[in-house]
Amino acid sequence: METKLTGFTHSAQAFLDARDLLVRHRTDYERAYQEFAWPKLDTFNWALDYFDEMARGNDSPALWIVDDPASAGTRLTFAQMAERSSRVANFLREQGVARGDRLLLMLPNRVELWEVMLAAMKLGAVVLPATTQLSSDDVCERVEVGAVRFVIVDGSEVGKFDGIEATVKRIVVGTRAAVTQGWIDFALAYEASPAFKPDGPTNASDPLLLYFTSGTTSRPKLVEHTHQSYPVGHLSTMYWIGLRPGDVHWNISSPGWAKHAWSCFFAPWNAGACVFVYDYTRFVPKDTLNVLVQCGVTTLCAPPTVWRMLVQEPLASYPVKLREIVGAGEPLNPEIIERVRHAWGTTIRDGFGQTETTCQIGNSPGQPVVAGSMGRPLPGYRIELVDADDHAASEGEIALSLAHRPTGLMTGYANNPQATEYAMRNGLYHTSDVALRREDGYFVYVGRADDVFKSSDYRLSPFELESVLIEHEAIAEAAVVPSADAVRLSVPKAFVIVRHGYQIGPELAREVFRFSREKLAPYKRIRRLQFSDLPKTISGKIRRVELRRREMERDMGAGRFPDEYWEEDFPELR
Repeated sequence: METKLTGFTHSAQAFLDARDLLVRHRTDYERAYQEFAWPKLDTFNWALDYFDEMARGNDSPALWIVDDPASAGTRLTFAQMAERSSRVANFLREQGVARGDRLLLMLPNRVELWEVMLAAMKLGAVVLPATTQLSSDDVCERVEVGAVRFVIVDGSEVGKFDGIEATVKRIVVGTRAAVTQGWIDFALAYEASPAFKPDGPTNASDPLLLYFTSGTTSRPKLVEHTHQSYPVGHLSTMYWIGLRPGDVHWNISSPGWAKHAWSCFFAPWNAGACVFVYDYTRFVPKDTLNVLVQCGVTTLCAPPTVWRMLVQEPLASYPVKLREIVGAGEPLNPEIIERVRHAWGTTIRDGFGQTETTCQIGNSPGQPVVAGSMGRPLPGYRIELVDADDHAASEGEIALSLAHRPTGLMTGYANNPQATEYAMRNGLYHTSDVALRREDGYFVYVGRADDVFKSSDYRLSPFELESVLIEHEAIAEAAVVPSADAVRLSVPKAFVIVRHGYQIGPELAREVFRFSREKLAPYKRIRRLQFSDLPKTISGKIRRVELRRREMERDMGAGRFPDEYWEEDFPELR
């Protein structure tokens, strides 16, 4: 795919040249990694300089939303999306939205979300994506901390905004019921002119997105991305997924989180692929599999939770057309990868990235997938592993050299210079994730820097132990943390959720301990077990920090917790 069209600006052409190189060497990792360089940009507006030009006269499908497996859903072409977003941009300008204004966007998977994202880019506004799972208190906090001036909200969520300042302008999507309560009807946008003229050039370094992190280990921080760090930076994500023009790409992700922008927006549209969404009210594995078949989805990205549910179905009986499948959010354990490969003949390829970056490390298309590995550094990323003193290590914290700063790295944490300075100390961006580098150059995920712990002087990775535990037929999810022990300093304790149909109690605990002894080395064995719900962030990530806090309370005199068992409760296992 070579793109040489007169309508593109110099910066847009540099972006396209970089994109075309990655598409051309999609399955040649060594060449792509060696030859790729981030394009040098001065002024650049992805929506105007790239998307609108690419969309001119382009009747290929850009967005396909299905809310009923039996229906054809809504399909819009690239040309339609360009026109509709220009109307929305003009409408928002009429409401007072100007360059640099902050706009909180809280919409589910509906067409207006993509229109607003494009429109805000055209205007130079800064978008704060928000999940509909937020509470009223969350909304008020984010509006205040984010210095938000405008909100665009689904009609079902307007009640959450009752407590915000009256000076914040409110726009509602999908219902007229709230219009009399001071809300402006988004439907008026479609009456605006389709001819949009920007008020001036956009610097590639201008802010575009502000994302609240999910807060697995601390209070959320506001991550700032620019008109180049996410739109251009997601060339690495496009490469990892293996997207091509004409693909129908489904990323199972909720709006409001960075992963939604990763591959429900930038990565597929960078490749000229169609963004596909099945907008379900409740996740049903059978419906998901039927939609994959009926709609001819060619590339799929899904989090581990989804894969764990899908493999409970007879996958081989669903004749999918998937060419590429990837997993992200948390590492996948090898057992699930093998079950999918056996059924469909296609291997789930793992990848690693953060809200603060685009995809950094991944198993790229056409390359050997090493079981248990998250792959190799992706084009444009130079990965280092460092110890506590920031010295090079074969196992250590994943870090990015700021001397070779990747375009996909955030500018920093908005309104929190101390957090930015700490994350980018000593000439490195620190991810707080730990990995080890194999001799073949592949990286293996170990865990969050503050999740790894010592037991009897051995360093243990919660992820490794959890991966083994969920191989047990009764265990749906697991989280491992250290539990204080007088002899070993700490021992591995597992909090587990059991699958439907299994009864919690001493018999199941005995079986899990026996399974642990069979599968794990003695120093890694699970020594304590608790049947319990798992605390999670609203993005679905397990808050091990909360589980560790519970275990610290034990040190202050707490006894056994309900439904908790210790290995020594079963002397017959010794």
